[in-house]
Amino acid sequence: MSRSDELQRRRPDSNAAPLSGASDDDPELPPSKTRRKADMHSLQDLGLALVALDAKRLAELAAEVDLPERLVEAVIAARGITAWGGRKRQLQFVGKLMRDIDPGPVRHRLAAWADGHDMDTARQHALERWRDRLLAEPEALDALAAEFPRLDRPRFRALIARARDERERQAPPHAFRAIFRELKALDAAVERA
Repeated sequence: MSRSDELQRRRPDSNAAPLSGASDDDPELPPSKTRRKADMHSLQDLGLALVALDAKRLAELAAEVDLPERLVEAVIAARGITAWGGRKRQLQFVGKLMRDIDPGPVRHRLAAWADGHDMDTARQHALERWRDRLLAEPEALDALAAEFPRLDRPRFRALIARARDERERQAPPHAFRAIFRELKALDAAVERA
């Protein structure tokens, strides 16, 4: 056999069909093993998110999305397992049970709760900035009164004076925290209205 024949034999034919014959775009072929494993890991991660939910949220999700009772029981059981090997097996079992449901509504609901949590955190940070501004700037109380018409100015003036005094004396920040509670109550009143 000549050298050129040997090279030709080693070189794959560019016109030939792929050896595996599987393509992710072809709907007639089953998903590849890699795709199935990625889907399985995704469901296990979703199951881990369910395990992290508190009992009230899990019950709410189970009622809203109509989770199978067996899945809810497996999630609750996973919470009680502390040994890593047992917990891992239980999470794999939760992932297996998740194959029988549509994960889309569960993911959607968890994302909505996460977005709500982010909004609550942002609102809390805004109130903390107001509190710091009230202590740093004398005219901040007027700006706050413009934003919150129900503001009790004399009460806030007294709290601000006490908080400044506590800060100077390096005393526990009781008034500092009371300002935040008052701001939170004002914000909740505006939210309800």
